[in-house]
Amino acid sequence: MKVVMCWPVISGYMAACWRAMSAHEDVDLFVLARRTGGAINAFSDDIMQGVPCELREYDEKIDYERLVKIVSDQKPDVVSISGWDSPVYRRLVFAPELRGVRFIMSMDTPYQGTLRQHLGRFRHPRYFKRIDRVFVTGERCFQLARTLGFDSSRINRGVYGVDFEKLSALHEQRAALDGGWPRRFISTGQYVERKGVRTLLKAYQLYRSQVSDPWSLTFCGKGPLEPEIEAAEGVENRGFVQPADLLGVMLQHGAFVLASEFDPWPLAVVEACAAGLPVVCTEECGSHVELLRFCTNGRTVQAGSAQDLARALRWMHDRTDAMPEMGAASVRLASAYSAQMWALRWATVCRELTESGPRSS
Repeated sequence: MKVVMCWPVISGYMAACWRAMSAHEDVDLFVLARRTGGAINAFSDDIMQGVPCELREYDEKIDYERLVKIVSDQKPDVVSISGWDSPVYRRLVFAPELRGVRFIMSMDTPYQGTLRQHLGRFRHPRYFKRIDRVFVTGERCFQLARTLGFDSSRINRGVYGVDFEKLSALHEQRAALDGGWPRRFISTGQYVERKGVRTLLKAYQLYRSQVSDPWSLTFCGKGPLEPEIEAAEGVENRGFVQPADLLGVMLQHGAFVLASEFDPWPLAVVEACAAGLPVVCTEECGSHVELLRFCTNGRTVQAGSAQDLARALRWMHDRTDAMPEMGAASVRLASAYSAQMWALRWATVCRELTESGPRSS
């Protein structure tokens, strides 16, 4: 079963998923994606070791003829395309060279009830009709897929996964540290406005003023707001950390924080849960619907409210003894998003599509 995935950009979590899928004996996987680049991402090509792929530069556009040749040369049974924004990729589903091929569309945009979303089904009706299955992140995204006109039989949850095997081992290691559970917050992600960096910095300073022994706060990432992070009291900036090195950093921290103002389904929350960390994030972080249970493994806060976020940091601060139990709950909730489970979900859907035979013209 030949599967070609046309993915936006490489990442540590997707590389783990692709390796897991490549391990399936009946799957011959090929990935077409861009390298990371710009001011906010810096994943090394090394993360793609073991994944059959063709990578292009971050800002390199691909023309239709080249795209069709790359994909058709693989003689695929199934092709996966991300979303519907790219005219070139939308056009791919109608290529004569790929007649009979099954197509999957992946998406992570959450339902927001806007007029634009409700009219979305009328923007690309031929493209959506050509799609055999849709992979969504979770419930919020599922509702948008339904709004776009896909019936539930064509929708599958679980578009993303993480390297759960490596991350989950951190919980037991952290609980066994000589100094006890670390009294340090960590936040990972891009240093940009929509990630709520300024709100988190304000909340953290407010929290520091309320306790006599404040936890430190570590940022891991990259972006234009880095100078403000560098200047904040009690804050450490680690910069962008490669996935293999991030494991050691997460081990030394006791709770995860993400203050995003808009974040469709942040994998940072999933990875934090997999690593056995209690989590504080905003309601705008779509992945909290699947990964966070109030008081069980953390809590959510209102986006943009430094006061609400500071209250949640204080809440974490006062529950150090409960941290191992909350972390264990995080691990359990994240287990459904392991790279192995991701590969099983995708391989199952691809197999069902190929067993139903080539699509008629």
